[in-house]
Parts: sequence; structure tokens; C-alpha cells
Amino acid sequence: MDAIAGSKFSDVDEYGFKRGDKFDYKAYGKFMDSYLKTLTRRRIKWDALLKQNPDLSLLSPTLKRYIRKGIPGPYRTNVWMAITGADVQMKKQPNLYSSLLNIQHFNKEISDSISIDLPRTFPDNINFDLEKERLFNILCAYAHHNREIGYCQGLNYIAGLLLIVTKDEEKSFWLLKYIVEQITPQYHSHNMANLLRDLAVFRELVIRRIPEVNRHLEDLGLPYAVIASKWFICIFAEVLPVETVLRIWDCVFAEGYKIIFRAALALFTTHKSAILNCNEIATLANLFRELMIKDSIVTNCHSFIESMFALRLKRNEIESLRKVSVLNGN
Repeated sequence: MDAIAGSKFSDVDEYGFKRGDKFDYKAYGKFMDSYLKTLTRRRIKWDALLKQNPDLSLLSPTLKRYIRKGIPGPYRTNVWMAITGADVQMKKQPNLYSSLLNIQHFNKEISDSISIDLPRTFPDNINFDLEKERLFNILCAYAHHNREIGYCQGLNYIAGLLLIVTKDEEKSFWLLKYIVEQITPQYHSHNMANLLRDLAVFRELVIRRIPEVNRHLEDLGLPYAVIASKWFICIFAEVLPVETVLRIWDCVFAEGYKIIFRAALALFTTHKSAILNCNEIATLANLFRELMIKDSIVTNCHSFIESMFALRLKRNEIESLRKVSVLNGN
């Protein structure tokens, strides 16, 4: 790798994203010294696991534990496709994606909206200009497949990151379909009904676990929708460092929507002191928008994932709060 400011690391990460001017190479180097060894150990264990269970047909306790500790990059696409069932669905409808691309006339409003968002998608990725046409295909195909959703801003980041990982249009389409319809249903609809509901649920979870943080947010007047909408809509893509996002997505694909709440809560709990030390709304907004989503806490994806699973959170608690939120009109 090129030496940058005395560092052994390049100013571009392995996925093609440029590191910012304020990137902490020293802290990153310290983290990577141990994380690379962890990755090597994990790769060896995954090799053995895949020999025993190549189709990953059952989310066993062992597989679940392995996924929480991170899927090796070379295996990530196939594991995602297997644990979501996207590979089975693709085999059942092998011509679906190509038939959607062969639609004679795409809806102009949808295709124009997608075209406008393409240049905004990962402009800090040095390789992504070459992927814009394929991203357009994925988003147009899905919009015409699921006309209730169509196209919504935020889907470009999800589909774009899927494409970076899988390097395959059709697989990205099927994984996008799984996310939108199984993980975040009605987040991307015109009224975003379930997004608003889950932001209300998230607020209640913060009240229950770190009430002083909620009081501070409300005293300063910063709404949860301003803080966390993009977290939920994009499942942290274009929010957190890429490797951290992919580690979160590993768990989302295996364990479902609950992981989104875990990650959001972990951002609050790991930055509790920083949040409470902000005494002005502008400073607090900048903390959520810029500072805490790029610091060493979230760059160290391994310890951040551990902090997620240190939290006590049950699916039935979320479902109960969802019902209350719906009754209250949120």
C-alpha cells in the first residue's frame, strides 16, 4: 500500500472508498494489527465450516456465531445469498431479472429520479463511476418489479453497496428485494409508515436503556427523525465505515431487522458521554452527522459489533413497542 502521511495504509480502502483528510491512520493501524490476525483465524474456521455445510441450509448456533464474528470477504456474497434464501428464489425465477430489463418503456418519472441520484451515489469511491449503468439497471428493474415501492432515495446506497460486494447485478437485485421486502418493509414506501413507526420504537428503547440521553436530546430539541432516519433507510450504508456496515449486514441477513435496532442503540451507548457533553443543538447535530460516525469506536468494527450484542434486546420487546406505536398513530 502507498505510504500516506507516514502511514502504511493507502488513502483508499479495499472497497475503493477514499479516506477523508481527518482519517485517523494511527488508530486504524492499531486496530488493523489485531484485526488482520482475527480475519486470518476466521477464514480458516469458515473454510472448515463450509466443507461441513456447503449449502448453509440451516442457521445453526455455530453458523450464527460465525456470522456475528464476520463473514470473510471472499465468501460474503454466497453466504448472503444462501442464508437469505435469495439463491433459491433466483433459481425459481431465473428469467425474472432479465425480463425486467427488457421492459420496453421504463416509467420516465422513476428512471429520471434514479438518473438524478446516480452521481450522488458514493462519489468518494474511485471505482464506482464504472458501476453507474449497472446500478441504474438494478434500481429500475426493482422499481418495475415492486411498483408499490417504485424508487425511493436510499435504495441507491443499499443497491450500490450490494453491487460493490457481489460484483453481480442479478444477485444484487435479489438481495435488494430481500432487504426491502423482508427486513425493511414499508420503510421506502411513499408514506414511510413503518420507518416512522420504528423511529418511535427506537426512541422508546433509548428511554428504557439510557433515559438521560433521551432527556438531553429532547432538551436540545433534536428529533430522532433527524438523527436516525438515514440509519434505518440505508441500514447504515453511506453512514458508517464500509467494513462496519458489512459486518452489520452480515448479522442483518442472518438475524433480521432486530440488528438495525441493536446497531442504532450501540451508537448511542458507545457515544453516551459525547452526546451528553454537547450543549448546543448545532454541536449535537454535527456529532451525529460527522464526528461519531467516523471515529475510532465505529472504525473498530469488531469491538462495535461486540457492543451491539452486549445489549439486552428481545424481538418480542420490539414487536410489543411496534403495536403500541401503531395504536398511538406513529
